[in-house]
Formats: sequence, structure tokens, C-alpha cells
Amino acid sequence: MISSVEMMLESKFLRTKDEIELDKLEEEIHNNIIEMIKEREEKVMKGEKDGFGSDFLGLLLKAHHDANTSQRITVDDFVDECKTFYFAGQESNNSFIAWIVLLLAIHTDWQEAARKEMGMVFNESLRLYPPVIGVIRKAEREVRVGKLILPANLELCISNLALHHDPQIWGQDVNQFKPERFSDGVAEATKNSLAAFFHFGLRPRNCMGNNFAITEAKITISMILQLFSFTFSPAYVHLPFQLLTVHPHHGIQVILQPLSRIMSKTESSSEMRMYISLGMESHTSSINKDICFRVLKDLNSSTFVDLIV
Repeated sequence: MISSVEMMLESKFLRTKDEIELDKLEEEIHNNIIEMIKEREEKVMKGEKDGFGSDFLGLLLKAHHDANTSQRITVDDFVDECKTFYFAGQESNNSFIAWIVLLLAIHTDWQEAARKEMGMVFNESLRLYPPVIGVIRKAEREVRVGKLILPANLELCISNLALHHDPQIWGQDVNQFKPERFSDGVAEATKNSLAAFFHFGLRPRNCMGNNFAITEAKITISMILQLFSFTFSPAYVHLPFQLLTVHPHHGIQVILQPLSRIMSKTESSSEMRMYISLGMESHTSSINKDICFRVLKDLNSSTFVDLIV
């Protein structure tokens, strides 16, 4: 029988190349975040900056220094929060954008509608392919849910994927891409069962990257739709795969066609005007095709989308 000491030695020294590389990457990420924290703290201490900044790291630093010493989180917890926010706003968003591109490539008639109003398309994409397919919750006390009695400290895995595909809530066309089901809002679409649609979790403990992901997706999809129409390639094989987030196992292949017809006579062939609606604010910005292609190349490397122009 192998003793616990032998098992510990084996796990420490008999490691695969991937495990060693993963540890190196983890250490490098940790050190980089620590360096960013120290740099901001030093600038504030020297009077070079008035505050820590208005981004997520700056808000964390302000809260950290405003709190009593006994209430401050540890440095390791601080770093973990930064990594969690990056994952919540980057990895899940990459998956989210990839599925929107696929659905609009298949249902090309919705591309024109999405250029005017994205909300319905985004909600339907999140219903069909939520980046994370379930959330874990712990019952702090005994609670009754319908005919079930849940004892205290029981951990539950709640599948939003199952709820998003429940025909009793969404109808017999539950597996079809129909953004118009959200035309009158989420409450009407869910028959006032708002808990049936929680793509980024439910408040107050929903995903911290929610607003960040939606905003970034709006900008990215806006840039693509304003410059291109697209269809999916016959090479595409539909096989959703879960690894932290749900993504297309074999990637998504789409064929882009430039929308030269929307260029006005006063605009050059390389530049156009783009209208972006972000929440309650509206912005008009000038974008360049080269910038858009760089976004698409990044999309290609990070969201499993192959682009054929």
C-alpha cells in the first residue's frame, strides 16, 4: 500500500509537462498582478496620482485601503478577485460573441435587424447558448421548494441551460432561434418567471463580468455588422463543448462579405461612421476597416471563429 508521504512526493515530483507549465503560468500571472498593484500604490504614495484609478483594480485598491486593517482581504484573495474578474469578463464573453456570430451567420435575415436593435438577438443567443450552463448555490438553512425539502448546507447545481430549453416556459419552438420572443421584454418572454432566464446568474450574486461582457459584445458585434454581412461556412460542424464555458468544439467558420453599399460618397473606402448604443447612452464613433480586421483577428484567436474574407 502506498503511504500518504509517498503519494505526496509523487504528486510533487512526478508531474507532467503540462502541469509544470501551468504552475509557471500561474506564478507569472500572480506576479504580474502584484506588480500592477505595487505600481499604483507607489504612484499614490508619491503623489503622482490622486487615486488608484476608476477601473476594477482601482476600485478594489480603494476599498482595500479604506477598510480597517482587520477587515482587509489578503493579498492572495486580492489577486484571486482580479483573476476572477478577468475570466468572468473575457472567457465567458469570448464564448458569448462566438455564438452570436454563428446564429447571425445562419439566420442572415436578423443581421439587418441587429444593426438597429441588438437586445433581442443578444437575449436569444444567451438563452440558447449561455456561456456557463449552471450555477452552484448553498442552502444556508432548511427551505421548502415546491414538494422538496432542502436541508441546511446542501449544495445545489442549478442548470440554466435546462431552464432556457424548457418548453413549458418558452413554448414548443424552444430550440429555434427566435429573437422576437423578447420583443416585449424578458418578463413577457418568460411568462413573468424571471428566474427562468439567468444567463449570467441571478442577483445579488450574479456574474461580476455581466455588464462588461455585454458592453464589449455590443461594440464587437456592432463593428462587424456595420462593415460586413456574413454566412456560415459549409465546413462548420455543430458540436457545443463545455470546458469552463460552452464553446464550439471545432470552431466556427464564417464567410464575410464587405458591405461596400453602405459607404457614402463623402467617406473613404477605408473608413465609415458607426453608431453604437450602450445602455442609456448613445455614441457615434469613427472606425477604420483595419481596426475592425484586428478585432476580427483577435476574435479568431480567442473565440474559435475562422474568418474567410
